[in-house]
Amino acid sequence: MARVPGSCGELVQGVIDGGDLLITCPISWYSEVSISFAGNAADEAENCKSYAAVRAFLRNHGCERPFSLTIASKLPRGKGMASSSADIAAACAAAACALNLPAAPDEIKEIALAIEPTDGVFFPGIVAFDHIRGERLITLGVPPAIKLAIFDCGGEIDTIAFNKRTDLKVLRLEKQEEFAQAYALVREGIAGGNPVLVAKGATISALANQKILNKPYLEKMIIIGNNCGALGVNAAHSGVVAGVLFDGACGGEFEKCVRDVLAACPGLNYLGSAGLVGGGIF
Repeated sequence: MARVPGSCGELVQGVIDGGDLLITCPISWYSEVSISFAGNAADEAENCKSYAAVRAFLRNHGCERPFSLTIASKLPRGKGMASSSADIAAACAAAACALNLPAAPDEIKEIALAIEPTDGVFFPGIVAFDHIRGERLITLGVPPAIKLAIFDCGGEIDTIAFNKRTDLKVLRLEKQEEFAQAYALVREGIAGGNPVLVAKGATISALANQKILNKPYLEKMIIIGNNCGALGVNAAHSGVVAGVLFDGACGGEFEKCVRDVLAACPGLNYLGSAGLVGGGIF
């Protein structure tokens, strides 16, 4: 069995230094996958991306054979929580473990990108990653302690369709100064173990993305969060979730913030709390 964390969107995503880049936001919700080389793949239609990834992995290693997967995940699909990325990576890693083969993140990256744009949650720590072409990977370090209140703003987003939008590059280029500022703050915050800087950068990036994919009530969530001692917000830049970020020591009034957001923002659904964690394959 292998497990890989999902994410609450991203800390930053945009056009940075001339190319697409995101900073991962792995959280303490995981996809857990086990593999059996016997039995029928009864759930293949439901988990077609994971099955395609494992077939590619087996071909890479010259050991193609029938298999079935068992996937247990807390991550809702279509919300921008890296559910597919976590499933794909954990499925490949489970196959590697069963066959005593290496589960190399670089190999999984290539397999995942051949299926769809992918989050880099299977790389250790927090990384800045080119989620479209995989051409850039920058290891930023270990995340500071941050607790997230995660809200679903409604609906679902198809990752492949979203990244085919013809206006996407232009809109992100218009906001590249904000994305660059956000990137610098988050990078400094992770290097220094400073959750305030991380949250400040994430908030700038989330607000810059509003013209690209609007999150209802995001500005109101920021105000309510500030009143409750939160550090800021983050968002899924190609999804529908948003997080209110608190110091991991639970400074501030976390539960009050959740209640106040739900009272003031009809239509939002509270998915639960999670901690910011380092990514990787476990």
